Amino acid sequence: MPSQQLDLSPVQETLLLTLYARAMDGKAPSPILGDTLAAAVADRIAEDTGYDFARLKLKPSLVVSTALRAKKLDDAVRQFTATHPDAVVVDLGCGLDTRFARCAPPAGVDWCDVDFPDVMELRRRYLPDRSHLIATDITTANWSDLLPDDRPTMIVAEGVLPFLSGDSFQTTVRRLTTRLRSGEFVLNGYTRFAAWAMKYDASIKALGIDAAQGFDDPREPEHWDAGLTLVSEQLLTRAPEVAAFPQPVRALTGLMARSTAMSRQGARILHYRF
Repeated sequence: MPSQQLDLSPVQETLLLTLYARAMDGKAPSPILGDTLAAAVADRIAEDTGYDFARLKLKPSLVVSTALRAKKLDDAVRQFTATHPDAVVVDLGCGLDTRFARCAPPAGVDWCDVDFPDVMELRRRYLPDRSHLIATDITTANWSDLLPDDRPTMIVAEGVLPFLSGDSFQTTVRRLTTRLRSGEFVLNGYTRFAAWAMKYDASIKALGIDAAQGFDDPREPEHWDAGLTLVSEQLLTRAPEVAAFPQPVRALTGLMARSTAMSRQGARILHYRF
């Protein structure tokens, strides 16, 4: 019998959606990310709490796109920590992401996982590791004072942008980059249309979320007064891993890849330096 319960807001519950997407990929015959730890955590949550992951209605397209974007963000983190083995990594809205375990950073790296207090309790229960847990609403002021500011910092924001209202995402990024000495910032970017369309995705509708935040021009963050300079924009429709997507997702992704404008409506990884 389930002995524990989950008490999460709709936005917080999206961590279960991405966890389950990575878990499904991890159990696939030919996984893209191969996150077996995510699969084990999802199984434990279902056993402990009785949570019905099937209610999230994950489509194959969401599973593979979630796995691919996580892989590309991991690649950026690994490259940064290899170059800066004494770096700081700040994972904004980390949820139950197993990025720390996947990236296995050098011992000199300080890794900070940041999310709501309720989410941090879940991390303590299901993902104990040596990362520093910062329990906060990332849009509040002054929590960044807890971060070391004397070393290069990699800031990661996966799946955060569309769920913050108004200019709160820009403000959060500005607070971080103006306080920290230098570093890089990577996120999965959403266009305005892609963020608007998310509201009609079956998985998002199942959680009752009104997601609608995004930006079209990858250079727009350069005008946030956050000291950001665009390094690269990766259009994931053109990633080699697409060859491992199941049909008909692979065929549809291949068609989108022919157009930069269409590709930007899918998953893209934006990489900045500050």
